[in-house]
Amino acid sequence: MEGKIFVITSGKGGVGKTTATSSIGAALAMAGKRVAVVDMDIGLRNLDVVMGLENRIVFNIVDVVQGKCKLSQAAIKDRRINNLFLIPASQSDNKDVLKPEDMVRLGKKLKEEFDIVLMDCPAGIERGFENAVAAADEALVICTPEVSSVRDADRIIGLLYARSITPKLILNRINPAMTANGDMLNHEDVTDVLSIELIGLVEADDNVIVASNLGKPLVMINDSKAGQAFIRIAMRLDGHEDIPIQVPKSGSTLWRKIGSKLGFK
Repeated sequence: MEGKIFVITSGKGGVGKTTATSSIGAALAMAGKRVAVVDMDIGLRNLDVVMGLENRIVFNIVDVVQGKCKLSQAAIKDRRINNLFLIPASQSDNKDVLKPEDMVRLGKKLKEEFDIVLMDCPAGIERGFENAVAAADEALVICTPEVSSVRDADRIIGLLYARSITPKLILNRINPAMTANGDMLNHEDVTDVLSIELIGLVEADDNVIVASNLGKPLVMINDSKAGQAFIRIAMRLDGHEDIPIQVPKSGSTLWRKIGSKLGFK
């Protein structure tokens, strides 16, 4: 059966696309899927560092497209997780070196080799975005609970629909205490504005920085709330739609109720 390509995008940089790509990819591979994560940020690659594979790069996606190597030569196998492969971006080229039609051709090859392909889309809505979405079947839109991020996500969603790509929403970096206090948008506010299917809520988690610095997939850190959230997202993508979406809750809910009755904030 032919594989499926998901593009992971946001329009805005710094919202967690690369963390989401590596985490979901690792979780799907741990569940038995043959997975490729593809860094589409030509010139500014980071997915290799997050995955701890930066020292093993020989070829990259530009080399594959230009026929300098085979797809299998550019795909770096993760030593810790079976069936997980990275196809890195080029560090020395710019985004114009690839064209959408190149990615359509490469996408066909990727779907023959892998069950699931995750494209880590660069920030912006220009050539890098066009390349990343060219071969995509579906999209995961990453958004944080900030007005500027929601606005950018709304713009991206419109562009995806115009290309007949169905988007799903991941709301990232939720702070439950700020949400409870009304200082941060809650997920109902965001989904009301964006009007697309919500596939996961991810709590802000210091383990994201720890995992990135270690070059270790976040989902391999047992006490990571964000890692567990990405595992649930991966399972939903894998067809387990009955898994409920867990809303991050502040651990101080009871004390906040008691404090409010006593007149404390």
